[in-house]
Parts: sequence; structure tokens; C-alpha cells
Amino acid sequence: MRVLLPAIFISLIIFSCSQLEKPQTGENTPVSKYFNYDDTSVQSAGIRMIPIKTPAGEFKVWTKRFGNNPRIKVLLLHGGPAAGHEYMECFESFFPKEGFEFYEYDQLGAPYSDQPTDSSLWTTDRYVDEVEQVRKAIGAGKNNLYILGNSWGGMLAMEYALRYQDNIKGLIVGDMVASIPDYNKYAYAVLAKQMDPKVFNEIMDIEKKKDFENPRYEELLMPNFYAQHICRLDPWPEPVVRCFTHLNTTKVSKEIYV
Repeated sequence: MRVLLPAIFISLIIFSCSQLEKPQTGENTPVSKYFNYDDTSVQSAGIRMIPIKTPAGEFKVWTKRFGNNPRIKVLLLHGGPAAGHEYMECFESFFPKEGFEFYEYDQLGAPYSDQPTDSSLWTTDRYVDEVEQVRKAIGAGKNNLYILGNSWGGMLAMEYALRYQDNIKGLIVGDMVASIPDYNKYAYAVLAKQMDPKVFNEIMDIEKKKDFENPRYEELLMPNFYAQHICRLDPWPEPVVRCFTHLNTTKVSKEIYV
């Protein structure tokens, strides 16, 4: 059921910040080195379009690098699929203080990356292969790579770790379970019952018709589901608003966003 599988939640920071001015993790990384971008492969403002080989040809995915710390490289995997990195910009307020080198990244099909129309590309295995290509491109590996995945990104992170566990040092999963069937049972048994029955039935009727572009669909979801289970802040942070403007607005997001 589309509405009861939340696409994106605001991530909770799992790292403890005991000393912001001189963090232990970054104490061997002076500020001058942290902001040193003399790697010629990194383009303006740390943005780099990484070529990805797929069964349907070669495409490019958007990445943005922050900092320079060969000891700790964090790769962020967003939700959706196809939601994009924007709501994960919150980490820009935390990771630099810890001295982490980190990468925002739009997976193939997300707003800042190429958006091919070949539906055969939208498989978990293909996305796992994409993450591996991104890992190689950013020069991260078993001694320094930490993958942080949220929602769908958490699922992708777990699948990646199962196949490439020797290529990562740490894995952080936020707001995602390991079993979608179990979650769907919870969604029906718990979350659905929290909705007004009339609202729930109307949402189900729209989904049954696959009428996802119906303005009424968003009118129902925003106050009754998103504001209750996605982000309870009022108003929403600006990056979250930007992220949601992309959902269900492109052919790719309509096809793969759940």
C-alpha cells in the first residue's frame, strides 16, 4: 500500500557530539586540511557528476563532497526511491563540526541526476551496483567508508552491505526495517487505525485507481499522514519542502516512488 510505506523520514543523528569545538574524530584533521579541495577531479563547490555504467547504457549521478578527511568518509543514501538528497542537507550542520568528510548523492532517477526512462533499471540489485561504482569514484573503502541510509536508502544500505561488506567500515540505518512484509502488517494494524476512517477509505480509493496526480491525494496525505509520520515540525524545514516538490512530479518519481 503506497501511502503506508513512508518514503522519507527526517534522520536522527546517531553520532554523539561531546565536543563540538574540538571533536575527537576530527582532532587530527586541521581546518585547513578539512577544507582543502585540491583534488582536481572534484568540481566547483565539491559537486561532481559520476558516470555510472548500467545494462541500459552509461548515465551520470550527482554528488557533492564536503570536507577532506581520509579517515572518515560518509556516503548518504536518501529515501524515495527518487526523493533526492535535499532533506539530508541537515547533516551539513553536524558533520563538519565532527571533521567528517561526507557526500550528498542523488541516486539515478533522482532530481539532480540523470533520469532514464528504461524501467528495467529500477531494481535493488542495479542500485546496489550503482552505490559500488560511486564508492570507487570517491575513493572510499573498508578502512574509512561509513554508509548512512535513510528509509529506502536504509534498505539499499543493508542490501549493499550484504553484497559488499568487505568494502565498508560502518553502516548506519535510519527509519527503515529489514522486512517490508512485517512493516506493512504494522502499517495496517497500527498506522491505518490512527487515521479517520473516511479519510483512509478515500485515500485507498484513489490508490486503487492509481490516480496519484489527483490534487485531492496530496490534500489528504499532507495533514493526515506526512505531518503525523514524516515530519512533525511546523513549518517544515525548507530543504524538506524542496524535496517534496520533486515527488510524483517527474516520470521517474511517479514510476518508482513508493
